[in-house]
Amino acid sequence: MATEIYEASIKSEKFKVDSTVIDDYVEEDRSASITNEFGHGKGSFLTAYFNIVCVVAGTGTLGLPKAFADGGWLGILILILAYLMAVYSGIILIRCLYYKPGHRLSDYKQIGTASFGWVGYIIASSLHLLNLFGCPALYLVLASGNMTAMLKGTPGELNYKIWAIIWGAFLLIPSLILKTLKEVTAIAAIGAVCTMVAVFIVLIQGPIQFHHATEPVIHDSVIWTGFPIALSTIAFSFGGNNTYPHVEHALKKPHQWKYAVTAGLSTCTILYFLTAIPGYYSFGRNTTSPIYNNFSGAPQLISMIVMTIHVIFAIPIYSTSFSLEFEQFINCTDEKLGKLGSWIGRAIIRTATMVILVILAAFIPFFDDFMGLIGALANCGLVFLLPILCYLKLTGLRNKPWYELLFCLFTLFLGVVGCVFGTISAIKALIADFQSQH
Repeated sequence: MATEIYEASIKSEKFKVDSTVIDDYVEEDRSASITNEFGHGKGSFLTAYFNIVCVVAGTGTLGLPKAFADGGWLGILILILAYLMAVYSGIILIRCLYYKPGHRLSDYKQIGTASFGWVGYIIASSLHLLNLFGCPALYLVLASGNMTAMLKGTPGELNYKIWAIIWGAFLLIPSLILKTLKEVTAIAAIGAVCTMVAVFIVLIQGPIQFHHATEPVIHDSVIWTGFPIALSTIAFSFGGNNTYPHVEHALKKPHQWKYAVTAGLSTCTILYFLTAIPGYYSFGRNTTSPIYNNFSGAPQLISMIVMTIHVIFAIPIYSTSFSLEFEQFINCTDEKLGKLGSWIGRAIIRTATMVILVILAAFIPFFDDFMGLIGALANCGLVFLLPILCYLKLTGLRNKPWYELLFCLFTLFLGVVGCVFGTISAIKALIADFQSQH
């Protein structure tokens, strides 16, 4: 009956493909009680909200005060703009899934394919996999660096590269045991709590150290040369678009998506401001990334512990997601290879994945500039560029008001600046990091 109602509404309305009609389509879905028209789950608004907060609010928070140090107080404007663009991007990305009445695309790669054919598929897949691969490598850098710093001068002191190998071996265990990660939400929730603890410490400890500073703290209003790297770091903090189709698909009432993504990203942005402004205000040009390296004693130790817990829980989510997609690509399934054969295949793939992550972490031990590179290469494309381009291609230009097109153009401009110049700045910084080691 639900399907008949839906088909009758399609014939009577003669849908046009634009944002208004897509919203109407989802509203019709609601009014006709078609909650599972495309296999939607039973998730509530709060489920989607917490998923967004858990996925988006992470280690990027720790780099935001340094992003302000790179760009000056202009970082406040960049963060506000990035927030607005991330919300808009999250909404239109889901609209792209429903661009064809009666059908729903399943993920980011299908959106790229529907928009630009095989070129779109390659670009969307590359950015998506770079994000899935780059983030766990970055987290491994942070975890290994934290363990090295926390145990320095104790009997448990070990070399940074040794810690990278230890964490890699330890984290390989859940990847080999679990076929999938159905516990992602619970694991991510732990990470979100850890992030909030770190934010609270920055909010309290930063001003305390500012008032006890023996030297003047210098701030800059605008540093134009640091704008691209600041933008790419902030873009990293809003990464999460490649998970949005899955979060929206779990919603029982998909029309709630735009409210969930707005509320989730608003919460993340509040956390970001509570970290970035006190952090930069307290340390100025001397702000480091991660920010807790500016602290000492118990605040630094607690921050290191909670963020190490966070990234250790997050790494298996990313690495297993990457492995699952590769296994699907080569058809490594029980049906094709049998249970033992598919397990051996998964074990080889996941072991190789973890080995590559350990090698990356061991030889690129620079959290700040590594994060800038991932933010510039992957997140600027996933958040600022690809959703806008796909949306305009799939739904057209003429059916949109001039101010929306202007906003799209401005978002594309900043995305290109962050992607191109942010990548150049991050690579130069990484080269300088390597040279300073020798």
